[in-house]
Amino acid sequence: MKSATVDCHESAVVHDGARLGEGVRVGPHCVIGENVELGPDTVVQASTVIDGNTKIGARCRIFPFASIGLEPQDLKFKGEPTSLTIGDDNVFREFVTIHRGTALGGGTTKIGDGNLFMAYTHVAHDCVIGSHTIFGNGAALGGHVVVEDHATISAYSGVHQFCRIGAYAFTGAYTVVPKDVLPFSRTVGNRACLYGANAIGLERRGFDKKRIEDIRAAFRVLQQQNLNVGQALQKLEEDDFGASSDVRMLVEFVRSSERGVIVKRAREDGD
Repeated sequence: MKSATVDCHESAVVHDGARLGEGVRVGPHCVIGENVELGPDTVVQASTVIDGNTKIGARCRIFPFASIGLEPQDLKFKGEPTSLTIGDDNVFREFVTIHRGTALGGGTTKIGDGNLFMAYTHVAHDCVIGSHTIFGNGAALGGHVVVEDHATISAYSGVHQFCRIGAYAFTGAYTVVPKDVLPFSRTVGNRACLYGANAIGLERRGFDKKRIEDIRAAFRVLQQQNLNVGQALQKLEEDDFGASSDVRMLVEFVRSSERGVIVKRAREDGD
């Protein structure tokens, strides 16, 4: 179903069952499948393929050679009906791949609003991504990964399946993530280590000095060598940190982790 304001290049293949909103533009040599829905003013550039039960919101920009909503790379997938849901104002750069869900993983891959996926980013089946995140070139998520709001995953980082990336976290380039990444953290390396709070990123996001210092103090407690993680959490809950909603969110994230969290310090030069 296409409205009068939709602009599809004559070489594009758009299935009659596809639903294209007002102001949608589809470039040359694109393929838009039967169960695809594109929201108003979304732009799909040349040679992009969008298929499966895929719903994309308004004002998204999809650059050439992206592949969105195709079957997951999961050997357990047997063609069952699953979906991909994408919100508004997202940018998918060249060669991005986003796969729909699997029946065993809940059936849906979900992406929020205002995210930037740079070239060659990969989002696997059943991932859940919040809003206002940034993925660097070549960043890759395994299946069932959760990425919370305002997180940044830098270039060529790889996130193991079932891991979580906390809100406002910064994951440095080429980082290998085998466990959950703490909210507000700066996590870098292969294997990943915790470099404390993402202070610069938090400042850019509008956090005031008091909020940032509370978060930094909480990370110092988590990384004290004479405390295990459970003892550190107890100290955070019992001391003055409990007044900070950010620290309470950090504590709850750790307590709810199923894979464990990355709190390991980076080794100093010469260690």
